Amino acid sequence: MICDFNSICPDSKLWIFSSKRQLSLHEQAKINNLLSKFLINWESHNKALLSSLKIFNSIFIVIAVDEKKQIATGCSIDSLYNEIKKLHRLLKLDFLDSSILHIKINENIKSISFTEIQNIVDTNTLFFDTTIKKKKELDSWLIPIKDGWCNAFLK
Repeated sequence: MICDFNSICPDSKLWIFSSKRQLSLHEQAKINNLLSKFLINWESHNKALLSSLKIFNSIFIVIAVDEKKQIATGCSIDSLYNEIKKLHRLLKLDFLDSSILHIKINENIKSISFTEIQNIVDTNTLFFDTTIKKKKELDSWLIPIKDGWCNAFLK
């Protein structure tokens, strides 16, 4: 079961998938179409999952599930990842590459690998913390590297 992203519970669980580059409007439409069809019928143990989808900054695909209604479990989460893999094959984009960090410099989002981090950023550079777990944390997912898990890569 799918609902509007703005109306789903702030405590909803999140999965964030990202692209190394900005998605075109055509790609975003394909993503919205494929994932919306999936979310309409997404279930966990034969019970509908109340879920939502939003693409942020033309880079981040965010899926939310209201787990107060029904918890997403192993098989249902696997099915979500299978849909993301379908997008990979369809669009030739890897949305599961965990070696990429998305930073914000002068209002622009740049995707860098961890091997580049020491040459490009400092501790005050803002990055998108894609490890957040709840929808309400989207209000504060852009944080300085010094306050995030990736600070260790600067040492």
